[in-house]
Amino acid sequence: MKKILILSLLATTLLLSSCRGSKGSSSVNTKPIKKDGVHFVKSESLSAVLDAAAKENKFVFVDFYTTWCLPCKLMDEEVFPDKAMGEFFQENFISYKVDAEKGNGINLATIYNVSAFPTLLFLDEKGRTVERNDGSLGYTALREMAERAAAQRAMQ
Repeated sequence: MKKILILSLLATTLLLSSCRGSKGSSSVNTKPIKKDGVHFVKSESLSAVLDAAAKENKFVFVDFYTTWCLPCKLMDEEVFPDKAMGEFFQENFISYKVDAEKGNGINLATIYNVSAFPTLLFLDEKGRTVERNDGSLGYTALREMAERAAAQRAMQ
């Protein structure tokens, strides 16, 4: 049992270090490219997103999805395009979409123990989970979750 625990901790440590990347190799464009809805930044690494969030004094919203996930697609069509939701998220968070079955998304899904899609996380600047939901949410529930995360950020 001890060997399994030690191996698990070692594997997690290695995965975390592989997700950090090098400081200068990845950048995040946090400027919105569309007017309405939640704007998801593009980045090769979560660490770059966390760094950008720390500079802007924001938390990170992460949407773990897969291409085959119907609830993920419904959130993309029904919840994320909302103008008021987008304005609130732009003001309080840097939003980051992660395909849990491709590239570094596989490692991140392992680190954050993602087993359902979508999995929605609000992370502090160090990558610690402050709010989590496994499964899709409608507008009201996502907004309430986001407001709780924003309140936690304000207390820091």
